[in-house]
Amino acid sequence: MSPIGAVKRELLVRHLQAWAAGALHHARRATYVHGYADADGGVAAEAAVRVLADLPGLSRGRELSMVAVGADITGVGERLTTAQRDAGAGAGLTVLPVGGGTDERLPVALRAAGAVRVPLLGFLDATAVGEPPAVTTVGAIAAGKPAEVLLALPPGSPVDPYRGLGFPLVTAAELATGPEPGEVVAFATTSAKSLESFKEALWAVDEFAGVRLRDPADPERHLIDIALRPDPGPLRRELLAHLGEVGRATVTELRTFALTETVYRAADATRVLHSMIDAGTVTREPAHGRLGGDVVIEREPS
Repeated sequence: MSPIGAVKRELLVRHLQAWAAGALHHARRATYVHGYADADGGVAAEAAVRVLADLPGLSRGRELSMVAVGADITGVGERLTTAQRDAGAGAGLTVLPVGGGTDERLPVALRAAGAVRVPLLGFLDATAVGEPPAVTTVGAIAAGKPAEVLLALPPGSPVDPYRGLGFPLVTAAELATGPEPGEVVAFATTSAKSLESFKEALWAVDEFAGVRLRDPADPERHLIDIALRPDPGPLRRELLAHLGEVGRATVTELRTFALTETVYRAADATRVLHSMIDAGTVTREPAHGRLGGDVVIEREPS
């Protein structure tokens, strides 16, 4: 597996663990759909099965379905069944392999699995096939309540086509090892809490052979080391540029901007705002007190 592939797998595992535990806490049934399950030989799909099989909620009467969709799923389906058995998963986990192609079969497979109006997470890594998933494929995942989807797209793929499909919150990052465009990881969700969880997972993954993050919105295209306290430089530039466009904004609005429009977390925006205020780059109103969400931030004239 390539270094970028390893980062994607760890990101999937981290987010899947958090999502599944939360989904089964609030609902008796949930569905996870893994598209292009045969693209990497089923390595990521096997990792997902092992995560789901280890959930304590499955022993308390909860039901979780994993729908694995791919072009030719026969061999991968057998490996997933073996992984499920080896992990000791009980009757609470059902694995449903579906062949015939992700774009062609995923919407039908979700309806057949009863995934409408239950918590639903999708993972679609289309980098091996070289083309982004169809908009209708991603849109089908929005039938979940709540719904979210993690996408891995070929370098240079736009994220805008996936906005407005029932996911009000969409964010993206590049996984890159050099100046050339990297694979695009995008996350779309109906939940701000889940978006925060995804961002925490993104910055917590281990470094693999020089894989770093690039913010697609950063005009200077800086590479950022993956770390729990990332380099604030690109975020500082993006916050200043945003304030230059809107004039002034509350701390809450700037935290939301960082969460949805950059690779950073809301907490990173708060730290950067403190440093910008101390440096005199921006002003705050009121001038003193806690930097609460209703404090208004304005860029100083250059």
